[in-house]
Amino acid sequence: MRISTLQIYQRGVNAIDTQQSALSRTQQQIALGKRIGTPSDDPVGAAQSLTLSQAKDRIAQYGANIDAAKDALAQNDSVLGQVTDLLQSVRTLALNGGNGGLNDKDRASLATDATGRLQELLGLVNLQDGDGRFLFSGFSSNTQPFVTGPAGAVTYNGDQGQRTLDVAPGRAVPIAYNGSAVFESVRTGNGSFSALAGTTNAGTGVIGGATVTNPSLLPGDTYRLQFSVSGGVTTYDVIDVTTASTVSSGNPFTSGATIGVGGMQVSVTGAPAAGDQFTLAPSGAQSVFQTLQNLIAALNTPATSAAGATRLQNDLNGAVLDIDQALDHILSTRADAGATLRELDALSSGNGDRTLQLDTSLSRLNDLDYNKALSDYARQQLSLEAAQKSFAKVTSLSLFDYL
Repeated sequence: MRISTLQIYQRGVNAIDTQQSALSRTQQQIALGKRIGTPSDDPVGAAQSLTLSQAKDRIAQYGANIDAAKDALAQNDSVLGQVTDLLQSVRTLALNGGNGGLNDKDRASLATDATGRLQELLGLVNLQDGDGRFLFSGFSSNTQPFVTGPAGAVTYNGDQGQRTLDVAPGRAVPIAYNGSAVFESVRTGNGSFSALAGTTNAGTGVIGGATVTNPSLLPGDTYRLQFSVSGGVTTYDVIDVTTASTVSSGNPFTSGATIGVGGMQVSVTGAPAAGDQFTLAPSGAQSVFQTLQNLIAALNTPATSAAGATRLQNDLNGAVLDIDQALDHILSTRADAGATLRELDALSSGNGDRTLQLDTSLSRLNDLDYNKALSDYARQQLSLEAAQKSFAKVTSLSLFDYL
């Protein structure tokens, strides 16, 4: 076959171009320290690398969300911790109010202290985070959650939402709590039922020892203990207020003895007067603010008579129980936050392990084997020189070179 001069030149140029391209690609790999500079270097590897890089970016975003969630929960927990300390001090104040050595003026001073604590509580529940969002407003983070009306009642202006943040595929954790759930939905009494003294009681009967003896027997009805005194003998009737029926009547009363009804048990000490009554009702929901306001009202009410002192003791006992329920409720919320923080720590650790695995896979795909690359570079450089010299030799095989 006859080869033309044009073909000789074209083949030589093509060989030199091929060697130069290979040498240039190797030089670029060495300069970048990467095996894949462009998708054309390794289409399959480039696609795998892109998938792994996207997975790594998602983990990085989840990691940032985890850090943000930790900060938010830590701030919430700090505020709830301050609220817990405040309520514990108010509980101590309520116990001090029952000291028989105090007079009305002393208790009024305690009421002033409790009023200050209430204002401090309002300041805590209306705190904002670093971005100016209210911590306990739910989704309405730009709305102040709790405001005091003209009559002194504290109302909630936020919503029932709970802000969350995605921290893993399909997993969103709460980063804030709505104030209604934390500070308003608190059970009264012992959490199952409340034992309350009648506001018009004239005797010295103090109710206490409220416990649940059999949860399965709690019917949810309201009962009333109605006392009678005849001939120096005190008896009481048990009336089911819900069904308007008498459970038992003429029961002999002994101060301090337990009285059981409907899975509930209480005791009444002192000497109830004729017509005195005590109510056992299923626990309802009461705000922490109302609990403090009830305590303040009890401390501000004069207690100069025996009946007044009894009323004060019953009110203070009820306030202490309600404060205990508020403490338990807030501690439960803090426990939920603590469990979430533990979960976030576990997720963060898992993300670190997955990131390390992805980095290893990316390194295997992208990182350059310098020893091999340098060897290839030397070989390709030698091949290029050989192609150039060969081209120069072949192109000089012309009669014109010898004329």
